[in-house]
Amino acid sequence: MTTVAAYAAPAAKAPLERTTIERRPVGEFDVLIDIKFAGICHSDIHQVQEGWGTAIFPMVPGHEIAGVVSEVGPGVTKYQVGDRVGVGCFVDSCRECEHCEAGLEQYCTGSGMIQTYNYLDKDGRPTYGGYSEKIVVDENYAVRIPDGLALDVAAPLLCAGITLYSPLKHWGAGPGKKVAIVGLGGLGHMGVKIAHALGAEVTVLSQSLRKKDDGLNLGADHYYATSDPKTFEDLAGTFDLIVSTVSAPLDFSGYVNLLKIDGALVNVGAPEEPITVNVFPLIMGRRSIAGSAIGGIAETQEMLDFCAEHGFGAEIEVIAASEINEAYERVLASDVRYRFVIDTATI
Repeated sequence: MTTVAAYAAPAAKAPLERTTIERRPVGEFDVLIDIKFAGICHSDIHQVQEGWGTAIFPMVPGHEIAGVVSEVGPGVTKYQVGDRVGVGCFVDSCRECEHCEAGLEQYCTGSGMIQTYNYLDKDGRPTYGGYSEKIVVDENYAVRIPDGLALDVAAPLLCAGITLYSPLKHWGAGPGKKVAIVGLGGLGHMGVKIAHALGAEVTVLSQSLRKKDDGLNLGADHYYATSDPKTFEDLAGTFDLIVSTVSAPLDFSGYVNLLKIDGALVNVGAPEEPITVNVFPLIMGRRSIAGSAIGGIAETQEMLDFCAEHGFGAEIEVIAASEINEAYERVLASDVRYRFVIDTATI
C-alpha cells in the first residue's frame, strides 16, 4: 500500500479536510498516476451531502482526474511512465456483459461499473477519488490526454465533457439540427462548445440573460431566458434535441413543448427530487424524454481527441485544495465560470 495525502469529507454534510488514504500496490495491469488536477463536479457535492442516498465515509470525491503516469505494472502495454492520462467517473466494470463488450461500460449489467469514489472496489475496499496526490487504476480504465490539451482544462472533460458529448453524438447533433442546452454551468458550457463544434445550431435556455455574452462567445447562436414566459411561446416546436444539464427539478412538460415532432429531451442533470410530466405533449408529438450517463472508455477517448482537434477544453478557475469548501458554496450559488479545478500540488 502507498499512503498519500487527500481531502475527504469525514461524514455527510461535513466540511472536507486534509487527511491521508492508502492506495493499493501497482498490480500487473495497473498504472500509478500522479494527479496534477482534479475538477469539482456538482456530483461531488450531491454525494458529500448524501443527496442521492446513503454514502460511504470518509469520502474522497473527484472523478475529473488529469495526471501523469509515474509507474506501470509488468503487464501494461497501453501506457508508459511520463504519459499524460485521465480518469473519469469509473475505474472498473465486469468486462464481460454485452454493454462492456460494446464499449458501454457505464451501463455495465454484470457486476456494474465501479465508480471512482463512494463505491466498493472488487476487493471490498472503498474507492477514493481525485482530491488526492495519486491514484492506481487498471490501464483499461484510463484514457490518454492529447498533447493539444493542457491538463488543467482537460480535467473537467472526464465528466462534464463526456456527459455532454455522449448524448449529443447519440441523438445526432450536427449540421441541420437545432439543439438547445438548458443551463449554462459546468456541464452546460461544455454542451455549447461541443454542439457548436459538431455543427449544430445551438440555443442556450437559461433562467436569466446574465450569462448571455458568455454563451454567445462559447458558440451559442441564440440565448433565451426561461424566466420569461414568452420564451416558451416563441420557441414552441423548435428543437430536434434539448439537453438539460440542471440538477434542480424543471417543468419538463414546458420543455417538451419546445421539441419538434420526434424530438428528444435528454436529461444529464440529476435532480435529487422526482419530476412529473404531462404525457400529452409526448403523445401528440411522438416526442421522448430520455437520460444519458457519461460515456464508455472508447467514447471518452474520442471526446478528448475531438476537443483537442477543435482546440478547446473547459473554462476553469484553478484553486488550491484549501479552497475546496469555499468552492462548494460557490458552486451552489452558481458563482463559477465554469468549472473549479484543484491544483493537487497544494494538497
